Amino acid sequence: MLPSGLRIITEQMAGARSASLGVWIGVGSRDETATTHGASHFLEHLLFKGTDERSALDISIALDAVGGEFNAFTAKEYTCFHARVLGEDLPLAVDVLGDMITGSLLEAHDVDAERDVILDEIAMHEDDPDDVVQNLLADLAWGSGPLGRPIAGTTASIESMTRAQIERFYRKHYRPENMVVSAAGAVDHAEVVKLVRRFFRRHDFLAGTAEPSGPRTGRRQPRIRGGEGRISRPFEQVNVVLAAEGIPRDDDRRFALGVLNTALGGGTSSRLFQEVREHRGLAYSVYSFASHYADSGLVGVAVGCLPDRLDEVLEVVRVELSRITAHGITAEELARGKGQLIGGLVLGLEDSASRMMRLGKAELVYADVLGIDEVMARIDAVTLEDIRSVATDVFGRPELLAIVGP
Repeated sequence: MLPSGLRIITEQMAGARSASLGVWIGVGSRDETATTHGASHFLEHLLFKGTDERSALDISIALDAVGGEFNAFTAKEYTCFHARVLGEDLPLAVDVLGDMITGSLLEAHDVDAERDVILDEIAMHEDDPDDVVQNLLADLAWGSGPLGRPIAGTTASIESMTRAQIERFYRKHYRPENMVVSAAGAVDHAEVVKLVRRFFRRHDFLAGTAEPSGPRTGRRQPRIRGGEGRISRPFEQVNVVLAAEGIPRDDDRRFALGVLNTALGGGTSSRLFQEVREHRGLAYSVYSFASHYADSGLVGVAVGCLPDRLDEVLEVVRVELSRITAHGITAEELARGKGQLIGGLVLGLEDSASRMMRLGKAELVYADVLGIDEVMARIDAVTLEDIRSVATDVFGRPELLAIVGP
């Protein structure tokens, strides 16, 4: 950690020739007010538009010229800018991202131009059934609160947002104590620290001292009371999500819930896939999910089916959830769920980008960064009783039903 509060975490991978870099900022859509709704995502776009040293084209050319990849994404609780390059080009990646993060101009004409791009993006999401049903689910769960609002904002909030509001948001949240720089692959920790000190320099960004913000804390979200919402759209399919309140990300039961989620709807051998698709042919796509936030979460099942199959699909899903709530899962399902979860974890960390993502997110949102072996041990320690206990809890909570389609 630097005196400014900026945290730097790295992992050297033997034999790797690529290096991945991420800059994680502890700000997302849940940190916005009604008047700044969409500001985090707006900033994600604007920071690519130019600095005193580079135009938007210069930023693009810099990493394209060495075959690098870079992008960014905004979530409800954080924003990430990331790049992947050859190991010898890591200084260039740190230079470009450091310049973007600390020296963005946020010029008025760029704000206006990118406003139209974001409005097009919002319209695109409105044409995507998965996006519409997930936004409806969040609204059912948390209403007009920060977690219930769509990440990109709304047409009204984006149209009314001013450059001054965006700049204030930028100055308030893009502070070193609220950031983590993560790198993995062909990297050396001391060298990465030196590069960050050198290139995260604009506007005296690293001047002063501060303690890192640490994991997000705060008052727990109000309990989700359940409910049903429907949006009529001229889609060919009905997209439906049946969900309930889950658990926060620091709940130790998250490992048991992960195994349960895998056994329930995490692959082609899962209960839901076999019963809904293979045995009954009711839907092409069916899966379960568990999402975690600092103080809340959701668990549920998502299905896309023909309109005349909706009632039968819901009945089958509810029966399976009732069975798991009453009886848990079998020993065979437990072993298969653990194997799938551990195998997916390890295989997903074979490249530098995945390692960088795991490190950066863990450092930003968790009190402790668990090693891969420790995570695997936590998963392997899950018992049948753990599964039954967490299933009885979460699937016994009030039901949320979001339906989008004709």
